[in-house]
Amino acid sequence: MSVIPSRLVVGISGASGIVYGISALKALRRMGVETHLVVSRAAEITLAHETSVKVAELRAMADHWHKPDDIAAAPASGSFRTLGMLVAPCSIRTMSEIASGVTTSLLTRAADVTLKERRRLVLMVRESPLHTGHLRTMLALSEMGAVIAPPLPAFYAKPQSLDDMVEHSVGRALDLFGLDSGITRWGE
Repeated sequence: MSVIPSRLVVGISGASGIVYGISALKALRRMGVETHLVVSRAAEITLAHETSVKVAELRAMADHWHKPDDIAAAPASGSFRTLGMLVAPCSIRTMSEIASGVTTSLLTRAADVTLKERRRLVLMVRESPLHTGHLRTMLALSEMGAVIAPPLPAFYAKPQSLDDMVEHSVGRALDLFGLDSGITRWGE
């Protein structure tokens, strides 16, 4: 039996909180994990509103990036072996497409493939407050095997900055793939 490559698909949707995706890419690079990045068109708009990072700079943070409409890209196939997929941040629209299985982009197709192959799918859902439909969609995804991991600060880590809070939330998400980014842990 062959070993699964240390490779992760990273999706960045248009939800506020694009810093989570950026932080994940940086952490994964430090850990030597090969990244395949898919950025939605809405995420490119959010990137411009929330950061000074240019789209080309974001793409350069990944080992490979794929156009959002390229459904022939490697992450669209179950034969492309990965540890799974992280969507950071994950918009309600993206979450809903994944839950329905009616995918319109590489980002949601790659997430759908991750679920069908029984790989780890972690969604850092960014929305508040949540209505009943959102909660039902999250339950459906959880029942399908996805992990809903909203980025929430851990104050026991004694964060000194917004970056500290972002990095800790991303570190907890990466823990779900068995990847240790070196975050402060409870009791350690």
